[in-house]
Amino acid sequence: MSGTLYGVGLGPGDPDLITLKAARLIGNATTIAYPTLAGGDSFARAIAADLIPEGAHEIRMDVPMTTAREPAQAAYDKGAADIANALKTGQNVVCLCEGDPFFYGSFMYLFARLARDFDVEVIPGVSSVTACAAEARMPLAARNERLTILPGPLPEDELRTRIDGAESVAIMKVGRHLPKIRAVLDDLNLTAQATYIERASLPEQKVLPLAEAPEKAPYFSMILLTKGADPWL
Repeated sequence: MSGTLYGVGLGPGDPDLITLKAARLIGNATTIAYPTLAGGDSFARAIAADLIPEGAHEIRMDVPMTTAREPAQAAYDKGAADIANALKTGQNVVCLCEGDPFFYGSFMYLFARLARDFDVEVIPGVSSVTACAAEARMPLAARNERLTILPGPLPEDELRTRIDGAESVAIMKVGRHLPKIRAVLDDLNLTAQATYIERASLPEQKVLPLAEAPEKAPYFSMILLTKGADPWL
């Protein structure tokens, strides 16, 4: 009988934000899988490090840092094959995922490759959007308001159109796209209403008005914007 694959959301980085269910699964795991960036350290593993049992078998998935899809797809192909080999022997596999597995999470690529052949359970995690809102003390939406979530790599014209037509906005994956996003928000006269959050929930966290944000942003950064149509009072 094959084992079960668990896609476990870890939250944005603070180990205290790991859910009880996720912590239990990690603590009882005999096989752990997680992504690494280009053979380096794994942020996902670092979040869960204190919960991983000594002697657990670890499957590393080295995902290249490139905008091209093919190298990353090849890495997920190999990772899925390694996980499948463990599942076929009856082992359960706990796959660690930063944030939430199905919200811009790398686990979705493994799910697409393995869900038809094996039992898969997805354990949701605290998303970066809700973590950033909490750290910035910014309610994102009330009553019938809409929240629009946008990836920073979108073309400038599309960002401008989507932000202009939105009520509340979360811009993810800011990183090297910060100058472009700043230019769009300046052009729309929305900079004063935007907040920059970097490495939410971690000791090195920064929460600043966008106008005071640094010139360079890490990948794990976000901009939150509310236009104030509803006063929440």
